[in-house]
Amino acid sequence: MKKYLPLLVVLLSVNCISSYAQVKLGGEIGFHSANVQETNSLPGWDTAAKPYYSSRTAIHFGVNLEIPLTNRLFFQPAIDYTSKGRQFTKNSNVIDSASLDTIYMKNSLSVDYIEMPFYITYKLPLSKNHKNNFFIGAGPYLAFIYSGNWTSQILTQQDTTSQFSTQTNKIEVGNAIGKYKTLDLGINIKTGIEFGSITLSGYLSQGLSNFYSAPYTSTFHHKVEGITLGVWLGKSGKPEHPSKPMLPEKVVVKDSDNDGIPDDKDLCPNVPGVAKYNGCPVPDTDHDGIDDDHDSCKTVPGVARYNGCPVPDTDGDGIDDEHDSCKTVPGVARYNGCPVPDTDGDGIDDEHDSCKTVPGVARYHGCPIPDRDHDGVNDEEDKCPDVPGVPENNGCPAIKQEIRQKINYTSKNILFASGSERLSRVSFDALNHLAQLLASHPEFHLTINGFTDNTGTAEGNLLLSRQRANTVKNYLIGKGIPEDRITANGFGQQNPIADNNSPIGKEKNRRVEFKVTTQ
Repeated sequence: MKKYLPLLVVLLSVNCISSYAQVKLGGEIGFHSANVQETNSLPGWDTAAKPYYSSRTAIHFGVNLEIPLTNRLFFQPAIDYTSKGRQFTKNSNVIDSASLDTIYMKNSLSVDYIEMPFYITYKLPLSKNHKNNFFIGAGPYLAFIYSGNWTSQILTQQDTTSQFSTQTNKIEVGNAIGKYKTLDLGINIKTGIEFGSITLSGYLSQGLSNFYSAPYTSTFHHKVEGITLGVWLGKSGKPEHPSKPMLPEKVVVKDSDNDGIPDDKDLCPNVPGVAKYNGCPVPDTDHDGIDDDHDSCKTVPGVARYNGCPVPDTDGDGIDDEHDSCKTVPGVARYNGCPVPDTDGDGIDDEHDSCKTVPGVARYHGCPIPDRDHDGVNDEEDKCPDVPGVPENNGCPAIKQEIRQKINYTSKNILFASGSERLSRVSFDALNHLAQLLASHPEFHLTINGFTDNTGTAEGNLLLSRQRANTVKNYLIGKGIPEDRITANGFGQQNPIADNNSPIGKEKNRRVEFKVTTQ
């Protein structure tokens, strides 16, 4: 029991250490073939001794840990008890060598170590749940000699008597000649399959240090080949120390765009996005660079300072308020959003106004209507546009005062019977004088306005007044005055010039009035 007490202490220490990290703790046991690779300078050794050396079968067992480095790479230290060494076996032919004393000889070297291998192991999953894996690992080992012995078995014959003897001697440990060194170094390689918590592996161990000091020039290296059966005892629980958190076992799924959404759930695996849109970017419907989640006008391109909406255009002139000096009045860009100026206020902007400082009309490009004779009557209203005149004669020269007086006198002497368009006898002389005047002034144009008193109805009087004006017109035409120089109008009982309550007043209201203008 005392022989295995150090190993038990080591196992308890490993178990305590494992509580501080997310590791697997396991046990392992196996069988192996142990041999020694020897080189020396002894004459004839290669033929006289070396052929009789062979490997011996031994056992190893211990505990191991598994600490994940990545999802497939693991650090697997272990502490094992392992027996190494070799054996020497030689048989002598009794018939041919009757005089020999030794018929059979077998020497077995057993060197026992507490060995600490340190593997870096890579696992390749064989199932989706990652419980079944192929693995391969390699790493150095450090071994401390624990015990050892030489066991000799000899069969001798003396004449016809045989004798068998066995002798066991402990090996000596140290650095002196004939002793075995305390420390051994080497390298291990293993490969195998993991089925859940069970592992089965084969391994090769090669010593790198000279473990024995012979009295002759030589080297001795351990070589071991074996198989190991392992059992994982389960994962450690929640870390007891906050500074050493457990490493979760997880299956890493590719995330090509590094947006935190694995490709198998990402509808846009090559473009970074958000979970809300299944790994795609937030949409930007109007392509204004402001995503729809922050855009108050999703279908109209805008700017960030207006939450994705366009800069306002209060007056709707196509110039946004930030560049519009007249925000509430439609204008044009070249005047910073203000209307084109209209200096003279004639409703024609300065860009289309040939007379910017003088009010005019559009048909003359913003200039006033021309007045060629400068008489104050524009050419469109001036019957004599090239001769200065007066407004009351439509821009033609004024009619002399005596002619106007004659015409006014004539009109006062033209009378009608009550309720009739028939001229009174006294009217003819006046009309004859008027016809002579018009004949001598072919430039004159006569307008006849007829009136009535208030006898009868207004509708009847209106008709009567027109008839009286036409009676005068027809009389003058009969005197040779062209019809196109005479205009007749009727106004009925409007504009009385005397009191309609007296016969004399009524007579005066039954009248015609003349207005003469020049053509």
